[in-house]
Amino acid sequence: MLFHAPIRVAVIVFAIVANGVFATPVPENDLQPRVSPTNLVRINSSKDYCLIVPKNKHTNIGDSEHPGGMKTYCSKPSQGQGKLASNFWKNVSYKTGKGKKGKKWVQLTGCIRPKTLDRLNAGDDGGQYDSSGGAGGQGNPKGSKCTGYAHYVELIEPSANRACIRCCQDPADCPTNKDTAGCPVVIKGNYFDCD
Repeated sequence: MLFHAPIRVAVIVFAIVANGVFATPVPENDLQPRVSPTNLVRINSSKDYCLIVPKNKHTNIGDSEHPGGMKTYCSKPSQGQGKLASNFWKNVSYKTGKGKKGKKWVQLTGCIRPKTLDRLNAGDDGGQYDSSGGAGGQGNPKGSKCTGYAHYVELIEPSANRACIRCCQDPADCPTNKDTAGCPVVIKGNYFDCD
């Protein structure tokens, strides 16, 4: 019987340690809701990115801005995301930086070929999608996020053959209040000569 006493003690010590390690509560404000892959943008490089676009064919950006009217399209899609053509961007600039408060951001700016994506109307003046605007500041589309960042702002301007997207940690680096001003005003960057 003495042989079993050290084993019992070891089991009890393990149970106490495991309970302390595995049962530690997570603060409520650290919990993040899961985002659907069809409501998620990302910028890993100029060749690996996702954008929000109209869900239905030949739809103006403004007409898609309703629940269920938008969907993620990617250069490398997965899990129900749509596929962007490899030549969607005519010219694109990938850039990273830090904002006014020293927080990081990443962006794509440049010229697009709207006719490579049947969701867009080439004559549409465009519009904005974002994570922090929309009704109640919940995003447009609601609940959309950028992988690895707290905020994003994206504009697609088919009639100008132009698009831009920036993901950022500080909302001030992703302004959502200039949606009619166009890409060069909302996101400073290289727009080449988008004719």
